[in-house]
Amino acid sequence: MALKIDDISINTIIGSGSSISGDVHINGFIRIDGDIDGNLETDGNVIIGENARIQGNLKAKSVIIGGIILGNVHAAENVKLLSNAVVIGDILSHKVQIEDKSTFHGHCISIRDSERYQTETDKYLQSKAIKEKVVLA
Repeated sequence: MALKIDDISINTIIGSGSSISGDVHINGFIRIDGDIDGNLETDGNVIIGENARIQGNLKAKSVIIGGIILGNVHAAENVKLLSNAVVIGDILSHKVQIEDKSTFHGHCISIRDSERYQTETDKYLQSKAIKEKVVLA
């Protein structure tokens, strides 16, 4: 598979010491070294630096995590947790890599077959939505 320029060129950087409150929608590749209190969604790749903190859900094409995420991670292609990463939440992706010394607490769906992955992901998200609706009622 050939890489497109958007796959290797970072479009947005949230630098160290920066803080964002609220949901963030970005087009393209993003690197985060600061803090986000809200959901992050992009159609590109995401790199979460080792000092970054996200409290919210993350949806992207692929994700490399070196910092802390308190929320769910949904990446169409792959998720990689580096050795100092912490994820407290669920991971849904075709491919998941977890290095030694990283921390992951949650559920994981990782299936290479696209059709089966979509079926299992849909089932999981639907059951999670039903559970959340019951809790809110």
